[in-house]
Amino acid sequence: MKEEKTVLAPEALPAADSEKQAVFEAYNKGTHLFGRIASVITLVLLLGVPFVIGGYLGTGPDLKAAGSGFLAIGLVWFVSCIAEWLVYTPMLGAGGGYLAFITGNLINMKIPCAVNARDIVGVKAGTPENEIISTLSIATSSLVTILVLALGVALLIPLQPLLQSPALAPAFDNVVPALFGAMAYKYFRRNLDVAALPLLVMSLLFILIPGLISSTSFMILPSGALAIALAWLKYKKAGGGKQ
Repeated sequence: MKEEKTVLAPEALPAADSEKQAVFEAYNKGTHLFGRIASVITLVLLLGVPFVIGGYLGTGPDLKAAGSGFLAIGLVWFVSCIAEWLVYTPMLGAGGGYLAFITGNLINMKIPCAVNARDIVGVKAGTPENEIISTLSIATSSLVTILVLALGVALLIPLQPLLQSPALAPAFDNVVPALFGAMAYKYFRRNLDVAALPLLVMSLLFILIPGLISSTSFMILPSGALAIALAWLKYKKAGGGKQ
């Protein structure tokens, strides 16, 4: 017998879309609720540990020294935090964003994992599907990280001679460049005319001013702005926006 396919009537499509949107909005509300609660708990635990330890030992942190240290580097990292939030949150969505910023290690682990999962599944940023895939991939990455760290702590002493071997030192020093070099090429080759100039400018800046290497997140702002400007010029040159 010939298999029959169920086809929704045109008038039923808006209702299905509305139901899907309602379910996604309810999911997002729950995500924001639990995400905010988890963020507050994380902040309390992170900031409270020095005071708890100080209370137990009968001493306390030097708030004046801590304030001076924060002013020395806090302004730079404050700008960096805003830049990362503006850049990464649209990529990760609400659930993935909360998980990534709470567990940390965004640049080295969470962003590559989420982007790779999104490309494998074939979803676009800003869609409900990307929200789900991003959350699942970052949650999996966090669990794997915890497992690897637990194994690393358990095997630290037995593996110490191997990990401190001079032969492996170059490999450990180049893990992050190798990871991001491979990922970057996949995206750069799609728009070489847009990626080439920011890559060249940032490479020259890091070579001429090595101190900027420690402010990689902050440098996202000028490099991203340059890439956006080049993409806009390319769009206008191609006749974009003309009726």
